[in-house]
Amino acid sequence: MTADRPDIMNAQQTISKPFSMSGHGLFGGHRVNATFKPAPTNHGIVFARTDLNGMRVAASIDNVIKQARRTTLQSGVVTVETCEHCLSALAALQIDNILIELDAAELPGEDGSAQPYYEQLNQAGVQADNSSKRPCMIIKEPVVVREDDASITAIPSDEPAMHVLYELDYGADSPITRQMQIYDSRNDDYANQFAAARTFCLKEEAMALREAGLCTHLTEKDVLVVSHDGPINNEYRYHNELARHKIVDLIGDLYLLGAPVQGRIIACKSSHRLNHALARKLAQQFHTDHRQQLALTEGVTDIRSLMRMMPHRYPMLLIDRVLEIDGTNRIVGIKNVTINEPYFQGHYPTAPVMPGVLLVEAMAQLSGVLLGQTLEHTGKLGILMSLDRVKIRKTVTPGDQLIIEAQCVRIRSRIAQTRCKAFVANDVAAEAEIKFMLIDDDQE
Repeated sequence: MTADRPDIMNAQQTISKPFSMSGHGLFGGHRVNATFKPAPTNHGIVFARTDLNGMRVAASIDNVIKQARRTTLQSGVVTVETCEHCLSALAALQIDNILIELDAAELPGEDGSAQPYYEQLNQAGVQADNSSKRPCMIIKEPVVVREDDASITAIPSDEPAMHVLYELDYGADSPITRQMQIYDSRNDDYANQFAAARTFCLKEEAMALREAGLCTHLTEKDVLVVSHDGPINNEYRYHNELARHKIVDLIGDLYLLGAPVQGRIIACKSSHRLNHALARKLAQQFHTDHRQQLALTEGVTDIRSLMRMMPHRYPMLLIDRVLEIDGTNRIVGIKNVTINEPYFQGHYPTAPVMPGVLLVEAMAQLSGVLLGQTLEHTGKLGILMSLDRVKIRKTVTPGDQLIIEAQCVRIRSRIAQTRCKAFVANDVAAEAEIKFMLIDDDQE
């Protein structure tokens, strides 16, 4: 099996050896050095800003922020721009786990294609962990996102692959002709048929970017600038290079789901913004399905086991059962909210609502159980240090069942961080990023 014909059910993979790339950001033009390092199973794709004391941001659709013409990630003060071409190459090579260190905000733009990333990653080699399995985002129900006359539709497929049909149509008066391209993750040759397709813009768009102070280091020989006479001072690499590049972007943006997609994608005039909207809807579908499956399974840790693992006691023990623990990476638990909770006697007694601070406490307690899988043999204890990006999105009332998910973002000798969400049915009730200080277990 070649890298261009992936089986989405393969084991998780990382690169065999580290390597570095240097260049200028495509939009900002700042010099940047990027170092790609192997990472352990379930690490995911993570960017670290060495110019910001190694602060990290994961390649997740949850971290995408709005920015024109590119995909940008942000977590706290950490920003990473124009990551879609790198992510596309990682998806094509089935690389699930990698650490990418940057000393500036924007990845090297190179020639505006995914080819430099693909070649360097391929040369570094791919290492599989045969004890693990790749997660898979299986489309179960049709999803449609639209914006004006642009749209993307995702539909289920029994074939274990992602199939894409892309139509590029700027209209009859545009210098860019109507183009179409098909991609099949099992059969198409990404390396030779897609990786080299470059980003592009119209002449008028290029002028507007320069006036905004962007792309000033580039010339028409560096990237594709299209006029009514075709590419200015340049030539197409494929007859429909622009449609192929749109597929490259789409592959990269959907890899923000943290897993390959199984299904059919039909895209018309779509942009990064629509790609991200589709990824968010698919993520919601995936998590809803996963939570429903968990609700039907027997809990792996009941309240008696939890009381042996945690120092909290009623009424401050806010986790009733742990449904799933994925090593030291992820945990899912439940809290059954009943009218017998003592705080309902005084907290809006005529319209009882679970206090937001207790929602956050429940997420912190579940995080503590997850961190305990690592700290059990280290003599350390996790103490709540700070909260970030706390959002209370939905009221929680008696009769609700909270399904809480906590994911370990990082754990070091003195600091640990988790990302948490609490759901009621299919709705997010609360979310937060929680940091813990790790102290000696016998410290008073």
